[in-house]
Amino acid sequence: MSQTGHSLLVMKFGGTNMGDAAAIRHSASLAARSVDEGVKVIVVVSAMAGVTNQLLKIADDAQKGDIAAANDEIAAMRTRHFTAAQELGASPDSAAVREIREMHETLRQAVYGVYLLRELTPRSRDLIVAFGERLSAPLMSLALEQSGRRAKHLTGGEAGILTDTNFGNAKPLPTTYERIKDRLSGFMAAGVIPVVSGFMGETEKGAITTLGRGGTDFSATIIGKALHADEVWGWKDVDGVMSADPRVVADARNVDTLSYGEVMELAYFGAKVLHPLAVTPLQDSGIPLRLKNSRDPDFPGTLVQAEPNNDQAHPVKAVTAIRNVSLINVTGAGALGVPQVVASLFDAIARVNITLLMVSQSSSMSNVSIAVQSGDAERTLSALREVGGDLRIEEQDGVAVLAIVGSGMRGQKGVSARMFTALADADVNILMISQGSSELNVSVAINGAEVDQATRAVHAAFRLNEAPVAAD
Repeated sequence: MSQTGHSLLVMKFGGTNMGDAAAIRHSASLAARSVDEGVKVIVVVSAMAGVTNQLLKIADDAQKGDIAAANDEIAAMRTRHFTAAQELGASPDSAAVREIREMHETLRQAVYGVYLLRELTPRSRDLIVAFGERLSAPLMSLALEQSGRRAKHLTGGEAGILTDTNFGNAKPLPTTYERIKDRLSGFMAAGVIPVVSGFMGETEKGAITTLGRGGTDFSATIIGKALHADEVWGWKDVDGVMSADPRVVADARNVDTLSYGEVMELAYFGAKVLHPLAVTPLQDSGIPLRLKNSRDPDFPGTLVQAEPNNDQAHPVKAVTAIRNVSLINVTGAGALGVPQVVASLFDAIARVNITLLMVSQSSSMSNVSIAVQSGDAERTLSALREVGGDLRIEEQDGVAVLAIVGSGMRGQKGVSARMFTALADADVNILMISQGSSELNVSVAINGAEVDQATRAVHAAFRLNEAPVAAD
């Protein structure tokens, strides 16, 4: 057993920790540090910072017919990966450099196919966007090998992640866990560090899929469950989960423990903490997830575990906001009292696959309000218009959703009142209110221009800048 008390860790490194050769070398040293303590480590990597967006742009350019712009981006990307490989000590004729060259060639061909057809299917988009992680894994492998460790990089599919065919947002199939164990155990036994391309898997027919935005966290927790890891560590460039966005609230502080439920609520309400589904594989197995700061590796960070750590003085753990939201109000005298009408509204929204941030129905039954991301508003409106009937549909944009999250709210009176008082005192008007039956969050829709002052007011009202009292 190591000094840290762990025998097996899955470590995920995000985009900023894979930004360039220096960042990758530092990340490799964090993995090596645990290996030197006798811990077995599996590394899961994101694409180099900014590459995923670059690949999405390349795919869109090709679809629009601008192949020159797409090829320029591919060339720039190739140079960036070559430079990193060289700085990590790869010679121009090494296997790593050859592999990076071949992958860029395959990428170029895939993009050219999109350009010829002027069609970007979800399946082609997944193939293209997964190149980010496929290209960064050899770099991490290289950095580990240069530091005297043995490493082997694998795509998500090669590591055993088998998914359904829901391209762009694929879910692992039940057989995934057994497959991962079969594929990775041999490397571990031989003292080789597996470096897995995050964010991606493959279908039973071998087509590449992606697990949704932020899916590298999801890859890491899937692998963690499969191998019964002691913990999954997510390395970031901040001290774990903060009580609010530190760019908005100067005295935001690190939250030391959260439950799986709390962290899912935070992810859902816009805190860029984790893929919203990332903790689901851990929930079944009770494996903790630790979010750590790569700049301060000895800082414990935030521990995400099954049980909430409730402190009566701090029922709320964090306040978070989703910007660029649109409210859509559907009114129809009498019509909305009929359950079928409400059902058909939600059915129409489900068909176009829109995530609802909040829902509220007035007691007179004549009004339903829903909050969606502004980018989804147009599709939501046209879906609702197809429902027909004498419904009046109005959109209000420039809205934000502010949410407080914490399991300590359950059963504690006056939490909502404190939030509403703080907002009223800050002169913030509430447009809509929603509280989940789980009592893990209360969310309100407010004017988008007031979101920063609202966040600060609520953070102060719940004294989230104070250290929590340790539970007995």
